Amino acid sequence: MKLYNSIGPNPRLIRLFAAEKGVRLSLVEVDIIAGENRQPAYLAVNPTGTTPAIELDDGSQIAETTAICEYLEELIPSPALIGTSEKERAHTRMWWRRADQMIVQPLTAGFRGAEGFELFKNRVPCYPDAAEGFKRAAGEGWRWFEAHSKHNEFICGSRCTVVDLLLLCFADFGEQVGQPIPEDCPHLHAWLARMRKRCIGTD
Repeated sequence: MKLYNSIGPNPRLIRLFAAEKGVRLSLVEVDIIAGENRQPAYLAVNPTGTTPAIELDDGSQIAETTAICEYLEELIPSPALIGTSEKERAHTRMWWRRADQMIVQPLTAGFRGAEGFELFKNRVPCYPDAAEGFKRAAGEGWRWFEAHSKHNEFICGSRCTVVDLLLLCFADFGEQVGQPIPEDCPHLHAWLARMRKRCIGTD
């Protein structure tokens, strides 16, 4: 199985997810800084031009992190990173959706409208006038997670899930681009330290 890989939090999520599953992926590096992902060869793999994407042994491709993680979970159910029951899977997907809406989307939009504007302005819609608002929204998202998961070892409770891996990737990315987890989120900072220790050397 090939992973079309690049810099950024989304490909990293797939690498971490695969590592937790014990799956070995063959990496095909895509230079998104140079715009390789917007050239015909890569657009034939994923017409949205985003990374990551995976190519299966039969030559078919799957893109979008959610779809890739769901595929790997079905392919290799253990250890479960989405869930082993209907209830667990629904619970994980609920938190996954919240993480996407409250943190991932505004953090990304804030970056693209500010620090990442020159790179992304001709590739995707960017909103520089709204960048600071997006950044504040992402900060409030982290604070919401602080309040509603502060009694849990992991985001979904006592089990590590795809949500922990996703938020680890975006917490580290946010820190690199000036959007760290707010200082008034001590539980999340402790969680982040544990997740970094757990995942060290796996991606």
